[in-house]
Amino acid sequence: MPRKSTIIIAEDQTLVREGLQSLIAAENDYQVVGEAEDGLQAIRSVNRLKPDLVLIDLAMPKLSGISAIREIKRLEPDIKIIALTFHTSDEYILAAFDAGADGYCLKSDTYVELITAMRCVLDGKKYLSPEISDKILEGFLEKKKEITATTWDNLTQREIEVLKMVGEGYSSPEIAKLLGISPKTVDKHRANIMKKLDVHNAAALTAYAIERGLVTQSG
Repeated sequence: MPRKSTIIIAEDQTLVREGLQSLIAAENDYQVVGEAEDGLQAIRSVNRLKPDLVLIDLAMPKLSGISAIREIKRLEPDIKIIALTFHTSDEYILAAFDAGADGYCLKSDTYVELITAMRCVLDGKKYLSPEISDKILEGFLEKKKEITATTWDNLTQREIEVLKMVGEGYSSPEIAKLLGISPKTVDKHRANIMKKLDVHNAAALTAYAIERGLVTQSG
């Protein structure tokens, strides 16, 4: 019979703790071997029982969940930890992972999502609640749009013309001839474009030109 993964539940609310224990008990792959009502008790229980996984609330009495995570990881770095919380702010997420958490679940998540998180971290991967990962992705994409818009706005009309021609595969001498300027001036424009867009080669310039719709991809 396969060995069950052992779990400690560190949660100060009795109803939540008992509810988690009942749900996990219904799973064949996991076994709750201990509980803790505060951060200090969580550390002592982990030190004594050496579980595979700890589910820990971040808002714990006596010692915060984040402090407990940090101490548990210091003592037993191989033990996996999933933070359970209502907090969705970046500060809590970053603090939990900085302390050593392997996963971050919201108490509003479904039980199926918690089981997915447990499997994920026990396999050595990181896990982030879908609600939070969606929020982070949206923020990243929005920030990328803002950065792209800002860098695009910084380009002069001449630089945009040069960028388009680079994207179309023209060399500096060819661009110079078409625009009626010297190759040296073209190279200066290319250098300015690269600096403004923070790219370092012609391939990256071409990709940016395609992204902005200056060049139509063939094929």
